Amino acid sequence: MTLSTKIAWDDTVLPFQLDGCDVRGRVARLDGTMDRILSQHDYPRGIESLLAEMSLLTALIGQTIKLRWKLSLQVRGDGPLRILATDIYAPAQEGAKAHLRAYASYDKDRYVEGADPFAQIGKGYFAILIDQGKGSTPYQGITPIAGDSLASCAEAYFAQSEQLPTRFALSYGHSREVGGQSGWRAGGVMIQHMPKASPHATGEGGSGEGGLLDPADFLSEDDNENWNRANILLDTVEELELVGPSIAPTDLLLRLFHEERPRVFDPLPVEFGCTCSAEKVRESLSIYSAKDIAYMTTEEGTVTADCQFCGAHYAFDPLTLGFEAVKTPDGRDK
Repeated sequence: MTLSTKIAWDDTVLPFQLDGCDVRGRVARLDGTMDRILSQHDYPRGIESLLAEMSLLTALIGQTIKLRWKLSLQVRGDGPLRILATDIYAPAQEGAKAHLRAYASYDKDRYVEGADPFAQIGKGYFAILIDQGKGSTPYQGITPIAGDSLASCAEAYFAQSEQLPTRFALSYGHSREVGGQSGWRAGGVMIQHMPKASPHATGEGGSGEGGLLDPADFLSEDDNENWNRANILLDTVEELELVGPSIAPTDLLLRLFHEERPRVFDPLPVEFGCTCSAEKVRESLSIYSAKDIAYMTTEEGTVTADCQFCGAHYAFDPLTLGFEAVKTPDGRDK
C-alpha cells in the first residue's frame, strides 16, 4: 500500500443500500483516525493490527447509532491477549464528527510476537454494548469467540443475537510514502441483509461452527439467493480497493455492485476522540471509602489514574476522593 495526502473520503463511513438484492451496508475509510488511535499506545505490531481491525468493525457497526449514543465492542479471552476494547461516540449534533477510541490489554510475558495474534485471545467472548444515555438501560449482546478473525466474531454475533446475515471485508496496514512519511491506512465494507418483520430460524442450534446459526438457517430461499449473490460480488474486492486512497467509496460500490443498483446516503465523518476527564475519574472513585482511598495513595501522597484509551495521567489529593472525602476538588474543607 502507498499513502496519499488527505482526501475527501478519508476518515468517513458511507452508508449505502443495494436496491436490487435487499441489502444495506457501509464503506469505511480510516487513515488519520487510525494513526491517532494507535499512536496513543506502544503495542506490538500484531496487537496493533487487531486494534485496527476492531476499530474498523466499530466504525462500520456504529454508524447506525443515534445522536449522543455510544457503541462499544469488547473482546475478552483467557489467552495472552486478554482485552480488546473500542468505543464510538455518535455526534452530539447533525453534521458533527463521531469519535472513536481503542485499547488492548495483554500479558507481555505470554504474548508471542510473530504468532497469530487472534489465536492468542484464546477462549472467550465477543460483546457489543450500546449506551443510550442517562435514564436508559444499556444494551449488551454477547457471543463466543468464533472463526479465525474479529470480523468472523462480529458476523457470528449478528447471526446469533440479531438474526441478521452480515459480512465484512476489511484491509489495514502500516505503510510508507516515497518521501518517508509513514502511517496506517484502513478500509472495509460491511453488507447486511435487510431485517424482516420476524426471523425464520426455528428449533435449537444452527448449521454453523459449534452449532451457531448460519444465514441459511433463517433466510427464505429467495432472500438466501440474493444474499449469496451479494457475497459473491463482495468476494471480488481487492485490498487496495478497500483502503483507497485513489478509489472513492462510490466508485468502489459501482465496481462491485452496479447491477444491484447501489444507492448512497450522507457520509459520517470520524476522528479519534477520548472522553476521559478528571471529573469522570473522581466520579468512578466516589464509591470508595477513606480506607480504600488510603490504600490507593502513593508514597508521594497522591492517588493517580491513567486513561487506558489515550494515556492521560491524573493525580488527586486523596482527601478529595471517595464518599468520605473531607475536602472539595479545589482543596477547601467540606
